[in-house]
Amino acid sequence: MEYVSRVPRPPLDGLIDDFYYLAGTPPYARLTLPPAPSALLILNLGAPFGIHGAGYADGCVITMPTRAYEFSYPCPTRSVGVHFKPWGLAPFLPMPAAELCDRPLTVEQVWGRPAVASLRDRLASAPGPHEMLTILEAELTRRLGGLPGLGLVRHASGVIAAAGGAVAIGDLTGAAGISSTHLAQRFKQLVGVTPKRLARTYRFTGTVFALDPAGPIDWGEVAHDAGYFDQAHFGHEFRAFTGLTPTRYLEVRRRFLREHPGHALEGWPLPAD
Repeated sequence: MEYVSRVPRPPLDGLIDDFYYLAGTPPYARLTLPPAPSALLILNLGAPFGIHGAGYADGCVITMPTRAYEFSYPCPTRSVGVHFKPWGLAPFLPMPAAELCDRPLTVEQVWGRPAVASLRDRLASAPGPHEMLTILEAELTRRLGGLPGLGLVRHASGVIAAAGGAVAIGDLTGAAGISSTHLAQRFKQLVGVTPKRLARTYRFTGTVFALDPAGPIDWGEVAHDAGYFDQAHFGHEFRAFTGLTPTRYLEVRRRFLREHPGHALEGWPLPAD
């Protein structure tokens, strides 16, 4: 597959991790994407793809998820997209992020059919991936507006991220001089989940990304080092986030590495076939 990625320029760099272009034959017809501290925008330029069996022709918008998503891909597939920071999608939504939690929408439902059709035409007519990403960055820059409470949520999320999720939510509210209820409301509005849920996600993804699937793994030691109460608690989190036990997750990830070494998508998506 061809995968092209680039980080945005200001002012979008505080909202977005990267823009990307993806095209070619997917490694598997179905891929499971565990939840991560990220929101996602996909503009589809090929045949429709699926999420949990539902078809998406124009693309989709996904706020920070709390459960794994199963994507089914056409062969070949072609799209451009955006990996947003947890709070980064909110300025581009006409509704609170909580209304979209674990409920993907088509891009047309968010921005309207004429605007999305025009954008997809411009993307499809671009001479190459880099030009496509420039068009998409310009479109988001044009749509960017202010949003009350974004600075508060961005700062609190940054503290959570820097601590790898190991932070007491009471410390966040105390430092900001606000109530836990107010902070939770702002997070639900702009991220889609509470600060506690975001912290759980950062801790879990940080733990899993640090694993070396090629070597032996002592799950008890992993759970202890990550600050989980015990291995049983860690196993519960694993199933909640991936739908798999730690042992089964390792088997599936090793399968990906074995069958598609060095693939652009290796690292987080898992084969669902």
